[in-house]
Amino acid sequence: MASTASSLPIADAVEALGIARRAARSQTGRREVERFPSRAAVERVVALLAAALYPRRLGGMRGRVEDEDGFVAAKLLAAASDLEHEVVAELRYWEEERPGVRFEPDHASTVVRLLLASLGEVRRLIDGDIDAAFIGDPAAQSVDEILVAYPGVIAMLHHRLAHVLNELGLPIVARLISAIANTATGIDIHPGATIGEAFFIDHGTGVVIGETAIVGDRVRLYQHVTLGARTPPAVAGVGPRERHARHPVVGDDVVIYAGATILGRVVIGNGATIGGNVWLLDDVAAGAVVVQPAASSLSARHATIVRETLAETGR
Repeated sequence: MASTASSLPIADAVEALGIARRAARSQTGRREVERFPSRAAVERVVALLAAALYPRRLGGMRGRVEDEDGFVAAKLLAAASDLEHEVVAELRYWEEERPGVRFEPDHASTVVRLLLASLGEVRRLIDGDIDAAFIGDPAAQSVDEILVAYPGVIAMLHHRLAHVLNELGLPIVARLISAIANTATGIDIHPGATIGEAFFIDHGTGVVIGETAIVGDRVRLYQHVTLGARTPPAVAGVGPRERHARHPVVGDDVVIYAGATILGRVVIGNGATIGGNVWLLDDVAAGAVVVQPAASSLSARHATIVRETLAETGR
């Protein structure tokens, strides 16, 4: 039997949550912010911008080519209005979070104008990512298929937008965009990461690219690649935000195969190839090939021992 409103412990839950909120505020000494950027609103903004970038493939436009500019203008106007509200929310948050920080009244509108001014370049970069995927994947039937269905390109569309906003000083809105992409694709790219032209993530699930990573042009990654940071040692008086340059630098024309883990500020030289499942903590010279030792076949006697051992442990 379905519960009725009167039978649910709503009042008790409200009271318990209030206690938890007040306890958290007393421990941190923080005040509650009036507004915070909305993930749902940011998701709508990204959808509107995607429609403006690709009116027919991502915007669902039907009709004459002559009508495209009007369609794009309408999407951009809606995106700009919605985005400015979220930018204002983030700016107010930082003003409350960091005493002494104050933004000019027109700061939010300036950020929106700068983002709009970048969209032509964003479109060019995404087109380059699509072309790289089409060249790199024999299974691709068309560039349009890649745009609408390839996780790597979907993640990069989000990243190209998030990176611009991150550079404009909006880390929360930018991070929300990267989180939306991660939910949709399983690819986690920090908006601070600098990624060059013609970037292709094949398959993509499990790829992680950290905040200070720098990736060159024409780089290809496969699934479950990590460009990450090492666990930092305890350094007195130095917090994680002061430890910059924590992630790898990947040169041009590098290929990194599935499952490779590259940690710390190592440099992968131009044209290098990193094999699957490699654990890498050191620099790699240009043109080098780094692989794990080859897998070996067991003799019949040793194979029997392994099978019997696995059977005994139920594996």
